[in-house]
Amino acid sequence: MPASDFLVPADQRRSLDELTDKLDLSVGAVTAKRSAFWIMLVLSAVIAISGVIGDSTATVIGAMIVAPLSVPILGVALGVVTGRAALVGRSLILVLAGIVVVVALGFVFAQVLPNPVNVLTNAQVVGRTSPKLMDLTAALATGLVAAVAITRRDVGDVLPGVAIAISLVPPLGVVGVCLGSDAPSLALGAFVLFASNVVAMIITVTAVLLIAGYAGEAQASSARRGRAYLVLGAALVLVAIPMVINSLSTLWAGQIADATRDWLGDAPGAQVIDVTVQGDTATVSVLGPQQLPPVAELQDVVDDLVPFDPKVIVVHTVGARLED
Repeated sequence: MPASDFLVPADQRRSLDELTDKLDLSVGAVTAKRSAFWIMLVLSAVIAISGVIGDSTATVIGAMIVAPLSVPILGVALGVVTGRAALVGRSLILVLAGIVVVVALGFVFAQVLPNPVNVLTNAQVVGRTSPKLMDLTAALATGLVAAVAITRRDVGDVLPGVAIAISLVPPLGVVGVCLGSDAPSLALGAFVLFASNVVAMIITVTAVLLIAGYAGEAQASSARRGRAYLVLGAALVLVAIPMVINSLSTLWAGQIADATRDWLGDAPGAQVIDVTVQGDTATVSVLGPQQLPPVAELQDVVDDLVPFDPKVIVVHTVGARLED
């Protein structure tokens, strides 16, 4: 069985005109489409930001049901495959406008927070400000779900909606909240997560649309598509770099934590509280007795573990964990 028939069976395949009607907000019932997009986007943003600020996973899941940004993102992929530069441009403008709206709402919400520091340490924020390669893998799978659902009549449209919103509106809400709380570095991390998911989804959806034969149906120019593929490839590399760095930092932090436990040895009640690797510094927080082994010994071990030889800083809290 050909791959195209497996992914998108001929008897369930939506036509190019049907896809265009779904993904291009400038054709058909334009006013109704655009009003629905902006209403659902604002509502999704408010729900997601409220969940982020309140550290409520259930509330954020509520925002996941609403996925308005998926439409222009899928529209970009359709425009690339069919060689419609105008569709790509219109879709990108909608995505950019949506980014501005959601980030602005998050910024405004952050201004009324009594204690923004607490928000920056909650699980909803922390989980979205340090994206890793596994997040990129999830985005690629999400894009596949979206592509299959949008091209097949027998797959419900709600499936990509739930999956895509996980990766789009909540991270943008976090960007706005972090900017409003004077934490630009955290905002950048959340935006990397959003951008990587957008790029991964466009690439995956583009591949499925190509396999399903929509490029041939549109008689698109292969040269124009080739340039678009190069841009998408470069964008994927660009967003993957910080994700690789974050993944390696997490790996090294775990190794340093193990080395620190060995370094502490049998010190009574001593334990490793936290390890972070940022730039050329490894910060190790430990709870232990007044006297610790020489830090130079731990530095030598870390130099052997991490290729760029970060400077080890030990944050020492004197004490011990007592258990009944």
